[in-house]
Amino acid sequence: MALTIGHTLTVEEMQHERQSLAAAGKRLVFTNGCFDILHTGHVSYLEFARNQGDALVVGLNSDESVHRNKGPQRPINPQEDRARVLLSLRAVDYVVVFDDDEPRPIIEAILPDVLVKGSDWAHYVSGRDVVEAHGGKVVLADLVEGRSTTGTIERVLAAYGPNATSSPL
Repeated sequence: MALTIGHTLTVEEMQHERQSLAAAGKRLVFTNGCFDILHTGHVSYLEFARNQGDALVVGLNSDESVHRNKGPQRPINPQEDRARVLLSLRAVDYVVVFDDDEPRPIIEAILPDVLVKGSDWAHYVSGRDVVEAHGGKVVLADLVEGRSTTGTIERVLAAYGPNATSSPL
């Protein structure tokens, strides 16, 4: 469904796609995140999100946004790489990069039918009020236990950090 495979859309391009989907009676699902080091938890989450409608758009935090939210050593992978990896997944139809700390401006611009967030964000879902005010719904996805980007980074550092006894080669 993407305009161009391997191409990240602007908000304006996504608004156009949203109009086309709505005209065709298709339900658009939105989720967002950093998706820095893709793991099985991400894949399960994105598949769950995609199953909530007919097309999935991922709001991808820009490098600057990740830096502000996760700290000075993140992201590990640049936004162009993260977007390309996401677009290679069957579950993901569109990627829109955003520089804000929260995805609310994108959500307001495209008005998805369904907004999906991980259950760890049950206390606060950015854009919930916007989606629900336009007749959409918010769905919380269960997380895959023991799978996280932070956990992956910690395991790599434990195995190959300065005090490790293993060598990456």
